[in-house]
Amino acid sequence: MTPALAAPLFVASIALMLLASAVFARRLDHIGLRLGLPEALLGLLTALAADAPEISSAISALLQHEHAVAVGVVVGSNAFNIAAMLGLSAVVTARVRGRHEALELEAFVGLWLVAVTLAVVAGGLGATTGAVLVAAVAVPYVVLLAAGPRFARRLPLGVAESRFVRRSFGEEHRRARPLDSHREASRLAATLLAALVVIVAGSVGAVRSATDLAHSWSVPQALVGVIVLAILTSLPNAWTGVRFGLQQRGSALISETLNSNSINIVAGLSVPAALGTLGAFSGLAVFDLAWLLGMTAAALVLFGKRDGAGRTAGAFLIVLYLAFLAVQIAKS
Repeated sequence: MTPALAAPLFVASIALMLLASAVFARRLDHIGLRLGLPEALLGLLTALAADAPEISSAISALLQHEHAVAVGVVVGSNAFNIAAMLGLSAVVTARVRGRHEALELEAFVGLWLVAVTLAVVAGGLGATTGAVLVAAVAVPYVVLLAAGPRFARRLPLGVAESRFVRRSFGEEHRRARPLDSHREASRLAATLLAALVVIVAGSVGAVRSATDLAHSWSVPQALVGVIVLAILTSLPNAWTGVRFGLQQRGSALISETLNSNSINIVAGLSVPAALGTLGAFSGLAVFDLAWLLGMTAAALVLFGKRDGAGRTAGAFLIVLYLAFLAVQIAKS
C-alpha cells in the first residue's frame, strides 16, 4: 500500500476505532450502573470495553505476522495506561482515593500477571506453565467479580477474611433504574455489537496502514507498536480514567487501570505465547516488561496510601512513562 493510501486509511481507522470504543465503553458503564454492579466489576467491564482497540490491534498484528508490533502494542499500552489513567487523573483532580481492600486485591492480580509474563519472556518459565499460572489467578478473580458481593459474603471465611472479601467485592451502587423493556435491552445489545464490529475493522486497517507507512518511511516496527498504536488505541482508557477521577470514583478508576493492563497481558501476550503464535522475544521486550512491572509496583505504592495519591504522585508516574519512551527511541 502506498503512503498516499495508507496515511488517510490510518487516520480514518483510528478515528472510527476510538469513536466506536467510546460508545462501547459508555454503554457498558451505563448498563452496569443501571444494574447496580459493584465498582470492581464495573471497572473490569469498562476496562474490557476500553481495551477493545488495543486487544484487536495486537491480535490483528499477530495475524499479519507483525510480532514486534503486537508485543509493542500490549506493553506500550499498559505503560501509557498507568501514566494517563492514574497519573493524569491524579494531576487533574488533585487527589485519587480508592477503597484500600479493592486496591490490595487488584495489586495482587496485576503484579502476578505481569511477573509471570516477564518470567515467560525472560525464559524462566515455559509458555504453557505461564498460561496455567495466569489462569490460576485470573479465573477465580473473574468468577468472584461476576458472582458479586452476595456470593462473597457466603464464603466460609474467618471474620477478618470475610470483611476483606466483602469490602473488596461489595462496593455496590444503588440500582439506578431497571432496563425498561426487552426492546431497550435489545437496542443496547445491538449497539454494543455494532461498536465491536467497527472496533475490529478499524484495528485491522490501522495495523495494516501503520506497518506499511513504517516500511515506506524506514521506521522500526517496534516503535509503531509501542508508541504510535499503543498511545492511540489507549486514548479511550485515558478518557475513561480521567472521567472516573472527576466523578470521585477512585475504586473504579484503579480497578479499570489494573484490569485493563491485566486483560492486555492475558489476551495479547499470555494466550498467544501459550498457543505458540508469538516468536522469540527480544531483549528490549524483556526490559519493557520489567519496566512495566516497576511502574505497576510504583503506582500501587503511591496510590495505596490511606489518603490516596495527589498531583506529585501522578506527575512521577508520567515522568516514568516519558523515560520509558526515551528508552524505546534510543534502542530503536
